[in-house]
Amino acid sequence: KHSGPEKDMDKLRDIGRGTRMIKIGITGGVGSGKSQVLAYLEEIHHARICQADLIAHELQRPKEKCWRKIREYFGEGICNPDGTIDRKKLGTIVFSDAEKLSVLNAIVHPAVNERIRRLIAEEEKKGTGIFVLEAALMTEPVYREMMDEIWYIYAEKQVRFQRLRTDRGYSDEKTASMMSSQVTEETYRDFCDLTIDNSREFEKTKVQIDRALSDMKNRYDRR
Repeated sequence: KHSGPEKDMDKLRDIGRGTRMIKIGITGGVGSGKSQVLAYLEEIHHARICQADLIAHELQRPKEKCWRKIREYFGEGICNPDGTIDRKKLGTIVFSDAEKLSVLNAIVHPAVNERIRRLIAEEEKKGTGIFVLEAALMTEPVYREMMDEIWYIYAEKQVRFQRLRTDRGYSDEKTASMMSSQVTEETYRDFCDLTIDNSREFEKTKVQIDRALSDMKNRYDRR
């Protein structure tokens, strides 16, 4: 058997096993490093990763239920020649019309939540230890109902600016515009159960994640 650091890593990989499935919501602003956190949870802790935005994209593929409803409401002109929804065109429409945005959300959000619940049930049957859901708008009450804990991935504003400038090539103007349209830091902190500070080297973030998972497992084991 392993000893020392390898033994400690074995213990980390076992977090979530032997108890009911731990369900964690991950949220945070653009440039906070959520993707890095998700990759660590998947690779080291063998978490099942689910991203709400990707599910929404899947449900808007041709012949899917959301695709049909969106095409019915917005018209066939919203589609590309191959039948897929022109997401840029759709975004332009709803960005300038609050009523149409509300209609789009009413079509997509319930379908996404239904799919997430189905995935949770499937993973529980498989005996999955940790289920992680990432969503930009995790502050909606439905996520509080589905998740055991919701974590806010935080990074200082200047760090986020630098990451988006370096990793994605965004201008400071574009980054500032994106940040101003997102949920405020205060809202994230008030709603979420835990803040993970991802402003520094990722080794420090790993320590916070490992500790949080260990704490969750200990709480569930005592129940």
